[in-house]
Amino acid sequence: MGSSSEERSEIVFFDLETTIPSRQGQGYAILEFGAILVCPRKLLELDSYSTLIKPADLYSVSVASVRCNGITRDAVASAPSFREVSDKIFDMLHGRVWAGHNIEKFDCVRIWEAFAEIGKPAPHPKGTIDSLKLLTHTFGRRAGNMKMASLATYFGLGQQTHRSLGDVRMNLEVVKNCAAVLFLETNLSDIFTPYSWVSPNNGTARTRSNGKASPDETNQNMSTHIDQMKTESLQVDDIMEERLILESPATSSTPVSSEGCSGYAGFLAPDEVSIPSIRASYVPFFRGQKIQLLHQDVLFQLSSTGLRVRYGVSSKFFDKAGRPRLNIVVDIPPSLCQVLDACDHVSQKLTLDSGSSSRWRPIVNRKNGLIPPTIRLNIPIIANGDIDIYETEIYQQEASGNAQRLVFSKFDPGELDSLFLPGTLVEAYFSLDSYDYQQNVGIRLVAKKLIIHSG
Repeated sequence: MGSSSEERSEIVFFDLETTIPSRQGQGYAILEFGAILVCPRKLLELDSYSTLIKPADLYSVSVASVRCNGITRDAVASAPSFREVSDKIFDMLHGRVWAGHNIEKFDCVRIWEAFAEIGKPAPHPKGTIDSLKLLTHTFGRRAGNMKMASLATYFGLGQQTHRSLGDVRMNLEVVKNCAAVLFLETNLSDIFTPYSWVSPNNGTARTRSNGKASPDETNQNMSTHIDQMKTESLQVDDIMEERLILESPATSSTPVSSEGCSGYAGFLAPDEVSIPSIRASYVPFFRGQKIQLLHQDVLFQLSSTGLRVRYGVSSKFFDKAGRPRLNIVVDIPPSLCQVLDACDHVSQKLTLDSGSSSRWRPIVNRKNGLIPPTIRLNIPIIANGDIDIYETEIYQQEASGNAQRLVFSKFDPGELDSLFLPGTLVEAYFSLDSYDYQQNVGIRLVAKKLIIHSG
């Protein structure tokens, strides 16, 4: 292994087992390092190395840590320190392509922290393959939450051991299996039709929007992926919430809408809702599956009056077509708050029961003790020929009670902003569409019809 970093072409799959911080401000301590060197052309294992590591503080090995990976204080008490094995770890990693599951967010950071703590230069990769990000993008969520254990179960590879060397070998097998499935889907698309791939865990099918996997995503070899994968954070800041919504809300099939008494067919007012009748279920989606909310077994949509604009039209973020993502923030009454909390509850429970580790983002915003609480109503924009139009129907109700639909001669968010001024009363009809992006999951409220009450 004495070749220079410039000559190193191997992929090193590696994994860490660490302590779990038990108090605020406590960091992670590495308990085990495991790695295998793989030939990038044949994906054959060339070499391997693993070692237990004694942490500076044995008492950092908590009950939660032992429950996670089975590594006890006694097991690491006589193990070498990180300093003692740092040269070997550096040699395994430096100048090679690093690969692993969620390594960009976790394992890479822990390695660099550990080298900084002992005052030694840290190894750096020639490239990075984070299989969590790569497979979520190309393989979709047909295996559920895309954890290594879920992927292993999906492909019948057995139970994850949560020990470093076993996990990296399982990671390699998962990548091979995913690559094989994607190769078949791409090159035998006439045989393997949409929804032909069914998860043995939940029975939910997966398809892409056109029924075929994109060759740009799937018909690439490992070397191409190495060139393309760059280190970038998976964390999403709260102020970037709108960037979480990157998926179309449409599904391949939709239950019949219920008929409410709210004056707009298919939308229920809060006092028409039976809380126990709200349920959530998974439905097929082009990236695997998504949550759908039902009320008495039909598609659940809501209407509400007396919403007061807290913040006017925001156009800070943009979709992939370059169009602004418009939304308004409104105060909501207790009756609507209760219904939306119930939607949150059943949807979050569904994601937890499925094994998802994604962070749930509540529908209702109560941050900083907001009274009344608020929600965000999204105003989607669609293309109509060569021009962009508002998909939301927007009406203005005069003092006489007549509501006039507003016709916009051009797409102009500034014109909307002058209508939805803070304090303005709004009546809204909206759908509840789920999203699951970059380990953040929640319900997005999409305005279908808005009535502005003048005065």
